[in-house]
Amino acid sequence: MALTFNPIPASYRRLSDDELTERIRRKKQASGDKLVILTHHYQRKEVAALGDYIGDSYALSKIASELEAEIIVFCGVHFMAEAADILSTDKQTVYLPNPLAGCPMADMAAITNVMHAWDQLKELLPDTKIIPIAYMNTAADLKAFCGRNDGLICTSSNATGAFRWGLERGDKVFFYPDEHLGRNTANKLAIPENEIAVWDYRLRRLGGNTPEKIKNAKVIIWKGYCHVHTTFTPEHVQRMREKFPDVKVVVHPECPQEVVKLADADGSTAFIVKYVEEAEPGATIAIGTEINLVDRLAHENPDKKIMELSGNTCAMCVNMYRTTLNDLAWCLENLDDIRPIEVRPEIKEEARLSLSRMLEVPR
Repeated sequence: MALTFNPIPASYRRLSDDELTERIRRKKQASGDKLVILTHHYQRKEVAALGDYIGDSYALSKIASELEAEIIVFCGVHFMAEAADILSTDKQTVYLPNPLAGCPMADMAAITNVMHAWDQLKELLPDTKIIPIAYMNTAADLKAFCGRNDGLICTSSNATGAFRWGLERGDKVFFYPDEHLGRNTANKLAIPENEIAVWDYRLRRLGGNTPEKIKNAKVIIWKGYCHVHTTFTPEHVQRMREKFPDVKVVVHPECPQEVVKLADADGSTAFIVKYVEEAEPGATIAIGTEINLVDRLAHENPDKKIMELSGNTCAMCVNMYRTTLNDLAWCLENLDDIRPIEVRPEIKEEARLSLSRMLEVPR
C-alpha cells in the first residue's frame, strides 16, 4: 500500500547535488513526454532549474489545465498540487515531492470558520447577493465552497479582475484568506475605507464588526496574512530610498497597504519577474517578496543591482524551501510507492468550477 509520506532514505541524503541533478535528469529523459515538472518561483534555484515550467500560481494553474503528461510533479506547496489535481484529467496523476510543504496563510481559513462566517452573513443579509472569492492559497474544500456559491478563485495576478467580476454579479464580495491582498485590491478599485470590512475569524460574532459595518461594506475581507510579505514595513522602503536615491521599489500585494502605497510598483511574482527583466541595465531595484525569488533574479540579472527590500531580514517561505533535490529525486524514482495528491471527486467537481472561472478572468 502507498504511504502518505515516506521519509527519504539516508542513501538519498548522502548524495551530492551533482549526483541528484544527474539522476533527476536521467529520469526526466527516460520518461519523455509522460512526465512534467512544475516549479514555483519561490523554489530553491537548483530545483527551479530542473522544472519544465516555472511560474506563479496563476501561470502554473493555467499550464496544469492544458497539460497532457500522465505524471505531473509539482515543486511547490500543497494547495498548488491540489489545484493541479483538480484541473487534471482522470488519466493524470499529481505528486508533491515534499508532502509537508503547506501554507500557514491557507491554514488561517479553515472550512468550519468560513462556513460559520457565511452563515452569519446570510442570516444578516438574506436578500443580498454575496460572491465568495477565495485566494489560490486555500484548501480544495474552500475552492469547492466558492464553486457551489457562484464564486471563483483568484491569484495576485488577477485579483483586481476577480473583484470586478464579483461586484458585477453581486452586491458584495467576501474574500479570504489574505487581508492585505484584499485591501490592496479594493484600493486599486477605489473602494472607500468605509466600504471595507475586515472579518476576524477568531471572533465569534460578525468577525468583530457591527451589523451596520457589514451592511455598508462592499468588500468583506478575511483577517489572514502571509508571514513573508508582512515582514516588510514602510521604514524599510524609507531606509532603502535614503541609501539608494535612484532605487525602484517593487513589492508583492500581500504586503501591508502602507508598504504598497510607498512602492513604485506592486504585483504578482510573475509581475515582479517581468519588472526586473524589463528594467534598464544598471537599474537598482529593491524587491519586497520571498528571498529565493529575489536571489534568483539577482543571479539572472547581473547587469542590475537587485536587493531584498528589508536588507537584514531573511523573508523566506520555509514551506517552499522544504523541497530539495533529495525530495525531487526520491519522488521521481519511487512514484509507485508514493501516494499522489488526490482531491475527493465530489470536492473536485465543485472546485473545478471556481478554478475554471478564474482562468476566464483577465490578468
